[in-house]
Amino acid sequence: MTGNDNTLVFADEKTQAPVRRDDHWTVLIVDDEAEVHHVTKLVLTGFSFMNRPIRFLSAYSGAEARKVISENTEIAVVLLDVVMEDEGAGLALVKHIRDELKNPYMRIVLRTGQPGYAPEGRVIVEYDINDYKEKTELTAQKLFTTMVSAIRSYRDIMTIEKNRRGLEKIIDASAHIFEIQSLQKFASGILEQLTSLLNIDRDAIYFNVGGFTAVLEENGFRVLAATGRYAAMIGKHVDEILEPGSVRLVARSVEERRSLYENSAYVGYIETKSGSKNIIYLDNCAGLTSIDIELINIYCINVAVAFENIYLNRELEETQKELIFKLGEVIENRTQDTDTNDHVKRVAGLVRFLALKRGLSEDEAELVSVASAIHDIGKIAIPDSILLKPAKLSSTEFGIMKEHTAFGRRMFEHSKRSLFGAATVIAYQHHECWDGTGYPTGSAGEDIHVYARITSVADVFDALTHKRVYREGAFRLEEAVDYIRSQSGKQFDPELVEIFQAYSDEFAALAGILP
Repeated sequence: MTGNDNTLVFADEKTQAPVRRDDHWTVLIVDDEAEVHHVTKLVLTGFSFMNRPIRFLSAYSGAEARKVISENTEIAVVLLDVVMEDEGAGLALVKHIRDELKNPYMRIVLRTGQPGYAPEGRVIVEYDINDYKEKTELTAQKLFTTMVSAIRSYRDIMTIEKNRRGLEKIIDASAHIFEIQSLQKFASGILEQLTSLLNIDRDAIYFNVGGFTAVLEENGFRVLAATGRYAAMIGKHVDEILEPGSVRLVARSVEERRSLYENSAYVGYIETKSGSKNIIYLDNCAGLTSIDIELINIYCINVAVAFENIYLNRELEETQKELIFKLGEVIENRTQDTDTNDHVKRVAGLVRFLALKRGLSEDEAELVSVASAIHDIGKIAIPDSILLKPAKLSSTEFGIMKEHTAFGRRMFEHSKRSLFGAATVIAYQHHECWDGTGYPTGSAGEDIHVYARITSVADVFDALTHKRVYREGAFRLEEAVDYIRSQSGKQFDPELVEIFQAYSDEFAALAGILP
């Protein structure tokens, strides 16, 4: 190339060895001289660093370079001229990259044929560039050296950045998973976060990752949550869904009590202090680096702690649930009914089913189901002479009986636990009627909490279809269904009655009665 200030002189260089074509370093040449583009590409023909060749992009002005940069997010190096469409076009582009795009990773090598417009001493201090070269001094060997140095720096910076982003994701993910109390949701959250972690600076190769989390039970590892091609395998055992080689990898991981990565498959082994054994399995994740594995292992350490918390919470919840059901049974046993040992459990099942059909979430349906077990907790304060009276109660006696709702509310109203909050509402309002004729306050319609409205339907249906101390015999199914239907808009919420009618067979099965 000729020109007073833009001369590039290159010495002969040996041709580089063939390179792989499945990866590359992206280099952007920004210069208003077409010959500069041509010669740069010619000299760097065959260039390879870490077995990765260069993919060149070209821009002939600062404005064009901005567009190219906006469309290519993985540019490693910019070989940038200073004077193009105006005297400061190159320096303005540096400001754009660093200050507007907030991109500190891209290595910027300033190449100028007119150093008078951009003196090295000033530019290197005032602008965030990584190298400064006058075109007259840039031989082929120096260009090669400059390129290796710039790409190596970019590689190291991106490695550090990947570690930083990975650790950031681990912190965010850990904070998230520690909030999850459902084991199933927790297992799903692990997969979601881990897939996100693997996708840092990755391309479509990771879109086909399949994986699952599994817990060790008596018959082997059972899948709790799954993604990709394993999405339909929830509930199955690991040896049913994996190839023999993968099953052996899982077995070895458990035997050696450590995580393993072989043949594009990763098995994360997690054992809690309480003795629970869990695995995270991922396959089709070829190319994981030692950094990837280390990040995953760090994540799994946090997951192990969270698993421990989940299991402890589950044990506490199961204990709490069992105590509540036992308390409900104790209350029901005071009525001397013949089937009270199952009444509270039947009502809880009916409540859960109706709540789900009403649109409540799984968690909320479970909450109201358990809370319903002690809807009559206030009866503990009612004298036996009234509670166990087989004949019709007098108006005075019935007045005393109605006080069990207020007693029930007072027992739990100061608790800050969501379960007892729900129990308080149900205990106090489950005898209110949709039309306002119920007790204790005569509330009507939507003023009655949906938890109480749901429990009311379930409790009455079960009471009708089973023998009670105050009534001879039990209603047949069709009689009970007719009664519930007749009370739509009166005793019961019409929407709930409609749902009940649509699923009356399911209600009958849950109540343990034949049609």
